[in-house]
This record gives sequence, C-alpha cells and structure tokens, in this order.
Amino acid sequence: MLKSNRTLKSLVIAAGVGALFAIAPAKAEDASAAAAYKDIEATLGSVPDMFRTLPDVAVAGAWAEIKGVQLNPKTALDGKTKELLGLAVAAQIPCQYCIYFHTEAAKLNGASDEEIKEAVAMAAIVRHWSTMLNGSQVDLKTFKKQTDDVFAAVKAKSQ
Repeated sequence: MLKSNRTLKSLVIAAGVGALFAIAPAKAEDASAAAAYKDIEATLGSVPDMFRTLPDVAVAGAWAEIKGVQLNPKTALDGKTKELLGLAVAAQIPCQYCIYFHTEAAKLNGASDEEIKEAVAMAAIVRHWSTMLNGSQVDLKTFKKQTDDVFAAVKAKSQ
C-alpha cells in the first residue's frame, strides 16, 4: 500500500508539473507575441493582417525571421536583390499576395520596371528548363559534368 501511495503521489506531482509547463510557456509566448506586435507596428507603422493569421506562438519567430533577413540592411544581399528574388519565387509558387508585395518592395528598394521584368523572366527561364530537364529525366551526373565543362571553357576564354 505504501508503494501505491508513493506512485500515486508521484503521478499527481508529475501531472501538476506538466500542467505548469503547459501553462507557463503559453503565457511567455503570448508576451513575446505582444512584444512582436508592438515592434511590427513601430517598424511598419501598423500590424498587417498577415501577422494576425499566425498563432501567437509563431508571431515572434516569424517577425524575427523577417527582421533578421528581409529587412536587415547588414546582410550579404541588398534590399533590392532580396525583393527581386522574392518576386521571382512568388511568380513560381504562384502567390498573388507575394507577387504584389515583392513587386512593391522591390520598387521601394530602387528596382526599375526593367529589373522587375527581368527577375520574372529569369524565374520563367529556370522553370522552363527545370520542366524540360526533369520531364526528360536527364541524368544529373552527366548534366553536372557538362555544366562544369562549359564553365571551365568560359573561364579559360576569359583569361
């Protein structure tokens, strides 16, 4: 009977601790969501609905990712290049929301209409050749060898 009581007490304590862990992180995540919303508003002037589609536990992480890469001027790529890449990917997904956003963001970062068209054209070219190579089941090892040979020849010509 004594062992049974200890087991019962252990289960009750474990359940209580588990309940505390289940509750405490939710409050911490809510606080970080609130802080993230505050920072989003300070940075962007408002909190777009796209952030409110996320569960509270994901808001701070999503905002940190955007701030750390997309909005960060100290990354290897400049803002215009990042937004042109975003547009090219958005055109391929396709995502009408992303296409609109990244087009406007690219313009804000100094992209010309010609650069925007070229980014979309590059996305189309890559998609075309991806379709051709994958659909034709071109051998990847052979493709890589031929690509390396082409680049070696081009490099040799330029020296």
